[in-house]
Amino acid sequence: MLARAPTGATLGEAVWIDLLSGSDAERTEVEAATRLRLPTKDDIEEIETTSRVYVEDGALYVSTPILTGHDCAKDSLTALGFVLTPKRLVTVRFADLPAFVELNQGFARLKAPTSADTFLRLLEIIVDHTADALERAGAELEGVSHAAFRSEARQRRHARLSAELRASLRKLGRMSDGVSHLRDSLLGLGRIVAFVHEAAGDIELKLSPARLNAIRADIASLNDYQAHLTNKVQFLLDATLGFISIQQNEIVKTLTVVSVVGVPPVLIAGIYGMNFRVMPELNWALGYPFALGLIVVSGLIPLVLLKWRGWM
Repeated sequence: MLARAPTGATLGEAVWIDLLSGSDAERTEVEAATRLRLPTKDDIEEIETTSRVYVEDGALYVSTPILTGHDCAKDSLTALGFVLTPKRLVTVRFADLPAFVELNQGFARLKAPTSADTFLRLLEIIVDHTADALERAGAELEGVSHAAFRSEARQRRHARLSAELRASLRKLGRMSDGVSHLRDSLLGLGRIVAFVHEAAGDIELKLSPARLNAIRADIASLNDYQAHLTNKVQFLLDATLGFISIQQNEIVKTLTVVSVVGVPPVLIAGIYGMNFRVMPELNWALGYPFALGLIVVSGLIPLVLLKWRGWM
């Protein structure tokens, strides 16, 4: 538990109290000092709007899912809850978050920080980190796109190409999940900002309209970028599946060519392999070379025809 309070002040006078996986004893201590009910993990993980944003006993209760790091493809979502009053901010979380590390490091530099300032600063940091995660996802998708469409043409074995395509599919699948996580986070942040903007007057909470509007504008622009990344992920998934289909067609075409080229020589070899008593070529001195030559020519003719028709 982290409590930010003026020197010599009690827990009840703290401007910001941060509960990280708080024990029952810590929760009871904070509730007794602040006279606020703290939400449980199940409370802040609820998905319906009425459970994520509401007013209770003169305090704003809001919660949202948030990414645990800057890599949406590897990091997961965790629930983050806020209890905001004009005098204090209580945050309830169950995972280490980079935004809190940054806020904690810069908290001492704030001049006479209030609960509203702390809350807005934390939202600004979270939005900034979400933007970083989106930028990283965009860069990774650009790398996948470059490898798929703008790499130098080169002959690769089917096994290697198949492995590369499977790897691309797995990566795109992870990116799709990650971008979806960012969408959930942005949706929760947007809901929080809109609710706090409307309900702040009910508890006489003074928030900077300019900062709130800036946060809302940032979230709106990030939502647009997230939608762009979602469309790009879907496009790359379709393109990768198309490449897999093309590779399969190439394999089938190769097998078809082999079978077409191999049928005439097998037919001729089968004819001369029959044990008929009367076969004129058996007593012919050039019969064996003639049969071999006929087999070779019968294989070359369909090969030339396929090449001429552009089928290979």
